[in-house]
Amino acid sequence: MRAVVQRVSKASVTVDGQMVSAIQRGLLILLGITHTDAEAEAAQLARKIASLRIFEDDDGKLNLGLSDIGGAALAVSQFTLYADVRKGRRPSFITAARPEQAQPLYGRFCGLLAAEGVEVAQGIFQAHMQVALVNDGPVTIWLDTDELRGS
Repeated sequence: MRAVVQRVSKASVTVDGQMVSAIQRGLLILLGITHTDAEAEAAQLARKIASLRIFEDDDGKLNLGLSDIGGAALAVSQFTLYADVRKGRRPSFITAARPEQAQPLYGRFCGLLAAEGVEVAQGIFQAHMQVALVNDGPVTIWLDTDELRGS
């Protein structure tokens, strides 16, 4: 499972001209799921994101997490995080999980993140979405559960 986590002052998702989700200060999470992902990866990633200290304290140090600032998360499923561009010019997405596996796992990730005490808004799975954000910092973190083993 992969996530691009961006610290935002606000973020929203619009589908067919209608805003479907929005948050103020918090995290925009672009979430990619591969064939080998299961609940263990979703739980590990939810715990890691909920505990990330990437918000500044009064001294300007990155010491605060979402719960410390009363922030929310906007989670957006994004299979393109598993694009393989090593050959040719058109990406291959064969390592991205099929929708029948990815959709329930995306929902489970959001539920597990909420269970960590995070207010979670969501995009719409498989919809063509316009994602708007104001990246605060900018702060952008790449997380991959294959690289988080044991953390």
